[in-house]
Amino acid sequence: MCGICGFIAKKPDTLENLFKMNTLLAHRGPDDHGEEIYQIRHGRYVGFAQRRLSILDLSAGGHQPMHSPDHRISLVFNGEIYNYRELKEQLDGYPFSSTCDTEVMIAAYLKWGIDFVNRLNGMFAVALLDREKGEVYLIRDRIGKKPLYYYQDFENNIVFASELKAVCQSELVHPEINKEVIGRYIYKGYIASPDTIYRNIYKLEPGGILKISETGITRKKYWDIGQQYNIHKKRLVLDYRQAKYELKELLRQSIKKRLISDVPLGAFLSGGYDSSLVCAVATEISGRPIKTFTIGFYEGKYNEAVYAKEVAKELGTDHTEMYLSEKNALDMVESIAQYYDEPFADASQIPTMLLSQLAKTQVSVVLSGDGGDELFGGYNIYTFMQEAEKRKYRGRMLYMLSTIIPGVKQSAMWKKRKRVWRLVSDDNNKEARTQGGVNTYFDIINSLLLEGNSRFYYEFESRYQEKRYDITRMLLDMDTYLPDDILTKVDRASMRYALECRCPILDKNVVEYSFRLPADFKDDHGNQKRILKDITYEYLSREIMDRPKAGFSIPLDKWLRTALKEKVMDWTNKEYLRRQGIFDADMLGNFIDNYMKMGDLGPGSGHNYSSFVWAYFMFQQWYDRYQNR
Repeated sequence: MCGICGFIAKKPDTLENLFKMNTLLAHRGPDDHGEEIYQIRHGRYVGFAQRRLSILDLSAGGHQPMHSPDHRISLVFNGEIYNYRELKEQLDGYPFSSTCDTEVMIAAYLKWGIDFVNRLNGMFAVALLDREKGEVYLIRDRIGKKPLYYYQDFENNIVFASELKAVCQSELVHPEINKEVIGRYIYKGYIASPDTIYRNIYKLEPGGILKISETGITRKKYWDIGQQYNIHKKRLVLDYRQAKYELKELLRQSIKKRLISDVPLGAFLSGGYDSSLVCAVATEISGRPIKTFTIGFYEGKYNEAVYAKEVAKELGTDHTEMYLSEKNALDMVESIAQYYDEPFADASQIPTMLLSQLAKTQVSVVLSGDGGDELFGGYNIYTFMQEAEKRKYRGRMLYMLSTIIPGVKQSAMWKKRKRVWRLVSDDNNKEARTQGGVNTYFDIINSLLLEGNSRFYYEFESRYQEKRYDITRMLLDMDTYLPDDILTKVDRASMRYALECRCPILDKNVVEYSFRLPADFKDDHGNQKRILKDITYEYLSREIMDRPKAGFSIPLDKWLRTALKEKVMDWTNKEYLRRQGIFDADMLGNFIDNYMKMGDLGPGSGHNYSSFVWAYFMFQQWYDRYQNR
């Protein structure tokens, strides 16, 4: 686990600048570093650098950049390969000099070529140079657990890094803000791959390979959510007992692989089903108490620590909890932009950072339960999609009538399920049928921008070839929200403290098996995560587990209107906004003023408006950190 960076260019950046790029990643890998520049045969220069967090093979044998014995191959790598031992057994004849997974990848490439990536099971971002072919590959893991950014100019010079700040450090890079993504960012709270906040810098998409050769640059996906779903759904597992048994075994295998570490290991424990199941299985496999960590809140509405403590007691874990004061959390706000690199507004990033800081005091590796909601139907939106699909024909008719007969919108039916009718009436867009019903929000956000008409929808739902609304939305979330919000949040928060976070539920085999399960094994008419719950009950009592889902959130409305109010208002200065040239100074000022005046009642006081204000605040924090300075 670490950070990587480098370049492929006609004119080399200096070793000094490569070192500066790498130094910006020091928090990801404080144990070792390496920087090297090579000239390859078609007149280009390659720079590779890495910051190392030592997890496997703590000796100097794990130093990177790492080379094959004949120096044909050079490689830098961020992540963990969980099946490296099995792969190593298939690589007889290679003169291994270490016990780390990095060297296994070099040997695997020499035996199988670039198709070696299909044999990897893990989380990874890789840069590989093949001198014999004069080719460089950038590779990212299937789900997008590990980040990889790259800059490309008109001469096909490439600069890459694990974090955006390191890319921008290179003197080859000239970033320009991409105003087209700001509207969707305000609405979603994150910027989805392949976009970034800059026009000419991109995220390598999950499951993607970027090949740089003397003939040019090519991109391909070796693993894709939609393709894999359509392959595996042809082999549905219709017997529930069989499915539960097989899924449990896959989870056990996944967790067992992720318990391999040469440094202390623990687990995040929220008290919800996903993290509790992971901790239960890890405890069973290890045969001893594992270390678990929880963050608590003094406000009961947001506090799940009491439930986590009950789970820890029943499992017998070595449990540590820390309760956050408002000051603890707010002190973290100032540094968010420094570690997230581009605007990012999932407010749970704050407790995730503090949880990572807590865990790092005792361990260097943690397990988490991320992925359970997206794979197994854990969000309310999926249940809502089931309801919407049942009413899609009546909804369209009712909506059409409402445009003719004003009284329709006053009916009890309309008021009770207004959002359903709005969503199904937008079903004419087959590429975004699970995303409709929120046009009012789009109008508001566009009014705040000088350049409106943002692209709010992800218009590619047909790629999933799925008729059901709820399954389509799960797949869409796996493609967008999971890698670009959830996994981004956890990666930056944990790596800020050089803490490796492993996600057993996102194992390749578990993900692909989830595609074989019928929809009602996941969300059975509101019984969300049915199959995961039933596996969890084999380890933990229903009395402890059965309770409403709280999530890992903070009192955002309260903070924005009290402790953070002055800072938010500072960013509404009209002269500043006019110089910035992104937001409509008058419209933005009025929107923020109205929001602050509403208190806890009335339009403008709801969750979405708070999330929009938070996204705006996080944008300005980022802008001040990386543009004004």
